Amino acid sequence: MEHAASLVRGRNGSIRNIDLTIICETPKVGPHRDAMRNSLSDIVSVDKSRISVKATTTEKLGFTGRGEGIAAMASVTVRLP
Repeated sequence: MEHAASLVRGRNGSIRNIDLTIICETPKVGPHRDAMRNSLSDIVSVDKSRISVKATTTEKLGFTGRGEGIAAMASVTVRLP
């Protein structure tokens, strides 16, 4: 994320919003959500009110459902001049 943010800043752009979805069966993301938002806010220099962190499961399907790993998807809105 830090590298991606530096690429955007290198083009005189700014990150407007971040939407992060974490895909896992465990651990529960809820207790860690604020810490994750704070960390992302510090890394990419975006106000945490513009960062959404949520979680979902695959209902026991695939490697995440078997507990073999965690996946994530992020969508970022960027403003360039």
